[in-house]
Amino acid sequence: MRLNAFLARAGVASRRRADELIKAGRVTVNGKPGQLNTVVGARDRVEVDGKEVVRQPLAYVLLHKPAGVVTTARDPQGRPTVVQLVPYEPRVVPVGRLDADTTGALLLTNDGPLAHRLAHPRYGAEKTYVAEVEGDPDEKALAALRDGIELDDGRTAPARARRLGRGRVELVLHEGRTHQVKRMLEAVGHPVTRLHRSVYAGLTLDGLAAGEWRKLTAREVEQLRTAARPPA
Repeated sequence: MRLNAFLARAGVASRRRADELIKAGRVTVNGKPGQLNTVVGARDRVEVDGKEVVRQPLAYVLLHKPAGVVTTARDPQGRPTVVQLVPYEPRVVPVGRLDADTTGALLLTNDGPLAHRLAHPRYGAEKTYVAEVEGDPDEKALAALRDGIELDDGRTAPARARRLGRGRVELVLHEGRTHQVKRMLEAVGHPVTRLHRSVYAGLTLDGLAAGEWRKLTAREVEQLRTAARPPA
């Protein structure tokens, strides 16, 4: 594990802040100054300002993100953040992002390698969204969503799309581009008025009201690991 990831997982700082600590010479590994490319093993002793950094256990939390909360650890504008909603020890951070006005399933963890795989489109972790839109998409619009939409950052991968009712669409994606669902529906002439992520990598929000969270079970963690395995 890279040194900055080790420090982030231990709750010392974010990876970016950990890089700053390393560059400042405040981090040592086995008594020697740490470098940005230093890899930490199970038997290595890491210290920050002379104090040993204790490894923290892995933690996995599912949050039902409410509207008006940003998916960051802190916000310069003073808006509430998802990390503030989950006062969990050891410290966990969100996997990927949901827009401030988007609600739904959000995973938070300190398992950096797993978080990276889940956020990467190569591994194909499924995300299900329910969108309320302007107008009422017809079969032509749904077919376009299923085939993939040409956006300014390239064509989207094929998605599963179905109409849930007048002005309501369900989309199942394997990608996670910025504002992707909103941009896809805008491209077919149906701007999103409300967006909710109902399922993330097989995890549902059953029993969780907006703003509530829970620890994942061991079985659910294994489910995530399965979802994050590369395709055969």
